[in-house]
Amino acid sequence: MRMMAMLAAASVLALGAVPAQADALRDAVAADLPALVELYRDLHANPELSFQEVETARKLAARARALGFTVTEGVGKTGVVAVMENGPGPVVMLRADMDGLPVVEQTGLPFASRKRAVPATGVETGVMHACGHDTHMTAWIGTAQLLAARKSEWSGTLVMILQPAEETGEGAKAMLDDGLFTRFPKPDYVLAFHDAAQAPAGFIGYTKGFALANVDSVDVVVPGVGGHGAYPHTTKDPIVIAASIVMRLQTLVSREQNPGDPAVVTVGSFQAGSKHNIIPDEARLQLTVRSYSDETRKRLLDGIARIARGEAIAAGVPEDKMPRVTVQDPYTPATFNTPAFTEQVMAGLKPRFEGRVFETQAVMGGEDFGRYYRADKANVESLIFWVGGVPQAEWARAQKGEIELPSLHSPFWAPDAPVVIATATEALTAATLKLMEKK
Repeated sequence: MRMMAMLAAASVLALGAVPAQADALRDAVAADLPALVELYRDLHANPELSFQEVETARKLAARARALGFTVTEGVGKTGVVAVMENGPGPVVMLRADMDGLPVVEQTGLPFASRKRAVPATGVETGVMHACGHDTHMTAWIGTAQLLAARKSEWSGTLVMILQPAEETGEGAKAMLDDGLFTRFPKPDYVLAFHDAAQAPAGFIGYTKGFALANVDSVDVVVPGVGGHGAYPHTTKDPIVIAASIVMRLQTLVSREQNPGDPAVVTVGSFQAGSKHNIIPDEARLQLTVRSYSDETRKRLLDGIARIARGEAIAAGVPEDKMPRVTVQDPYTPATFNTPAFTEQVMAGLKPRFEGRVFETQAVMGGEDFGRYYRADKANVESLIFWVGGVPQAEWARAQKGEIELPSLHSPFWAPDAPVVIATATEALTAATLKLMEKK
């Protein structure tokens, strides 16, 4: 059942109706929350782009070091690894991502970002935490504080990482390539959360199995034979060929893909030509391709190459002018939540967050968190879950059809940060304490 339907059925007032479970952990989160919100506002006002998270990493590494973690900076360029050994037991890794997006903030918050930076495109832009990574990092610090203060309650090795460049899909790979699982204790369990822009603040959503998709960016260059627009018979029009490719690509999902195995092929850019009466000698397409399994991914990518070549042949294009299909590397692999581990963690959270934990459908968004599981599928259990961030008043208005909710990556996305941070901190801490519980 879809999470949105379940949340609507639960009523927007459910969060307020559920009595807070009085315990020491929740009280500790509440006590830490004012300082955490102050940290959040600083992080929000000072975002940094992918692989530029120098100041962010520095200030958070210093906090982890002060808590007693052994901290290594510069892992995977700007990543941070903080390790706390506390006797025999499992190795649990908690991950937060650090990078902001090239988005000009329009939330109107008093601590809104006014930062500007130059991304890989070379064009200066505004920078914003439009995906909520500032809440992720703040809850990471909140969890580190609570676990460091409760060393008598757990046994094992805690590995907490701050990952760069999630938004470009490069950060997890960079940290793994830099020895994350060899230079540091390799985890038995990896945990993370992501704020959600389509769920009310304080609700927790989870998916067993595939949770997020493979994400491939594909470039298709379609050569042709240019010429005068009045004499098309003397040309091989790449615009017509590319248009045929675009239309034929729709059949990859609608006619070649099992309807029970979701996939997406979207042409996001079509560029060709410069003047009304000139047939160009080239057209360019940019695609985003989404899938879950490796088998489906390969079938889609192979199909794109086949269709591009087939349409060119049908148009009579000579062999030396066949379309060039390039799949960008690295891609973002699908995120897989190991089912038994997911059930185990959520079974522990459901009583604590009564009425606020729901199973939801997988999405076609991407998250390179999945690389940590893929690095050693036989020995690593993995889970990333959602924490709703929509302020309750906005959620209520959206259910009445009065407003449209901004999505992640929107310049208007402003989560109810205190609720997201408190919920995520408590959930991550409780789950980790259970996994590393002294026997």
